[in-house]
Amino acid sequence: MNSSYEVFGLATGIIRSGESITDRVLAAAEKTCGGFEEGDILVLAETAVATSEGNVIDLSHVHPTARAQELAGQYHLDPRVAEVVLQESDSIVGGIPGFLLCMKAGTLLPNAGVDASNAPPGCVTPLPADPDQSALLAKETIEAKTGVKIGVIVADSRTHAMRLGCSGVAIGSAGFPSVIDDRGRSDLFGRKLEVTKRAIADNLASAAELVMGEADECTPAVIIRGTGLPLGDHLGVDTIDATECLFMGAFAKDRKPW
Repeated sequence: MNSSYEVFGLATGIIRSGESITDRVLAAAEKTCGGFEEGDILVLAETAVATSEGNVIDLSHVHPTARAQELAGQYHLDPRVAEVVLQESDSIVGGIPGFLLCMKAGTLLPNAGVDASNAPPGCVTPLPADPDQSALLAKETIEAKTGVKIGVIVADSRTHAMRLGCSGVAIGSAGFPSVIDDRGRSDLFGRKLEVTKRAIADNLASAAELVMGEADECTPAVIIRGTGLPLGDHLGVDTIDATECLFMGAFAKDRKPW
């Protein structure tokens, strides 16, 4: 990657359910930075993507099961939210007041990504059904309309083990490698790196989060320009099995709650 790059926040206005996010992004990009350029990386907030795809749930239509009511009582949740989380999860690992800790698509995350922030009143937004395909569709649509090659990230904000606050993480990507393997390179003292892999998509998602914000900024998209990343037919964010994860593996021992 290049040592310097530019970050442009794209103010799109509020995106309604079923409305094209790419149309809004293209208009905002033209106004903000003269449109897309070859090699740009577009970062999209997952809530805006899910809303655009019509993936918004009205809680008044949700009828909690007995299991949802049990979890809601145990972890101090709205039973309707607990029901949506159950439906969105592969499994429930545990929880703390206000949150269920879930496994979903090979990732450990709170409430399976179900969020009321930036959702219409009385509603929640789950994660996009297939974030990688969402990224690919945005990439192909924008490339077809602009004639330039780009990469796309669908980003979420997450907490991390033993750290306060949220940072960005890529949950979907298309057009560039999400992880770059630095094994075999030399450090400052000539030692060969043995395990280092850079989470490029996650790092870019965090950079974008600084511009997007978490409240009423109405900036659900960011263009990162000048990264120098190789573009191609890459699709998906690289993950590992829970048994290979330092955090999950250290606690799991011989059992597999996931």
